[in-house]
Amino acid sequence: MVKCESMHTISAKQTSFISALANLTKNSPVSRQDLMRAANNIGQKFPPAWIVKDTSRHAGRGMFHVPELNGAPMTAAPVVNKTVPKTEPIAVKSILVATTPIKVAAAPMQLVGAAASVMGMTGGERSTLIPAVCAEYVPWGHFTDIEKIIKTGMFAPVFVTGLSGNGKTTMIEQVCAKIGRECFRVNIIAETDEDDLFGGFRLNNGNMEWHDGPVVLAMKRGAILLLDEIDLGSDKLMCLQSVLEGKGVYLKKINQWVVPVAGFTIFATANTKGKGDEAGRFAGTRVLNEAMLDRFDYTYEQEYASKATEKKILMRAMKKFGAVDDAFADNLTKWADMIRKAYMEGACDEIISTRRLINICKANVVFADKGKSVKMSLTRFDSSTQESFFNSYSKIDAEVANAQDAAAAAAQAAVTSPAIPNATCPF
Repeated sequence: MVKCESMHTISAKQTSFISALANLTKNSPVSRQDLMRAANNIGQKFPPAWIVKDTSRHAGRGMFHVPELNGAPMTAAPVVNKTVPKTEPIAVKSILVATTPIKVAAAPMQLVGAAASVMGMTGGERSTLIPAVCAEYVPWGHFTDIEKIIKTGMFAPVFVTGLSGNGKTTMIEQVCAKIGRECFRVNIIAETDEDDLFGGFRLNNGNMEWHDGPVVLAMKRGAILLLDEIDLGSDKLMCLQSVLEGKGVYLKKINQWVVPVAGFTIFATANTKGKGDEAGRFAGTRVLNEAMLDRFDYTYEQEYASKATEKKILMRAMKKFGAVDDAFADNLTKWADMIRKAYMEGACDEIISTRRLINICKANVVFADKGKSVKMSLTRFDSSTQESFFNSYSKIDAEVANAQDAAAAAAQAAVTSPAIPNATCPF
């Protein structure tokens, strides 16, 4: 039970603060910035609690009523005497043993006003953090495990690693889409720091206001926090230690402790296991701190999909693009599987991802040329790899091989055939 009593005695220090504030402005309400400047002018580090903690003085975000500037009698904030009620001891068994999954509210997060501004959402942009359902997505791999983990509502950080373009991030997002869970996706880079993750003071209409970052928002809403490409981050990510333990975070800039509500958990994706990349294939990846990695409950290694699953993925992508070709999808999956096996055996240095196969299907819709579509997907590789990979595909797809032979024959004929003079042209 909380009992409040008003205190009407105003100290000399409070009177001094009003005088300092009056030298800056005569208008009320005033901004937190003006309160801070007045406090600094009399040697205080923070705005006075008897103003900022008095809810009756709040005039909006970062604005406070100070009628004393206009000669009104000064009144201090109420003194709060807290009486802690007696509570029955909690049975340890009820905490440690979960007999039923925790139900988590899945109401969409409607972002309006300042919140929408923070998230960068305006007009027709997404107004909810629940990912959109991808109609052509094919659940596979660890999808079922990820769904089970999220459905329990338990805090269980998960690290998902695997080669690029095999659907790690999409898998997590589509689990959230399926069960209606908000997902705060944060793409980690070398410069990502505490301010990016937890929040900070932002300038708004001339005032410095605190805005929660994605980690704090996810904790407060019991949402999923997705740290994408976490192995690109620096040691600044160590600020997440207490969050990865499920304890929450202390926001020292605003003197606030945030504890996650039920349902909050963390997923991280990476191309490495946080041990760096000696081969240099994934530029910018780093060796992550072992203490941070150890705080993830589970690590999943995501392989590329099987040929049957990958063909299903391509068929759905083709349907979306408006041109379904069963034989083409079959040939592409056989080709990718052959190259991946060679890659794993060290016979080649490049690999064909599922993402690249989907791009080939898209290019074939645009150009209606399978051979050209395959070649376009290989141009980022060196010339010898391009030739080797394309030749391997030609051995699988007779249509492309015949087209190549015809093109080669035509080119040879053009070289060997004598030029016919043009009687009407002297050149």
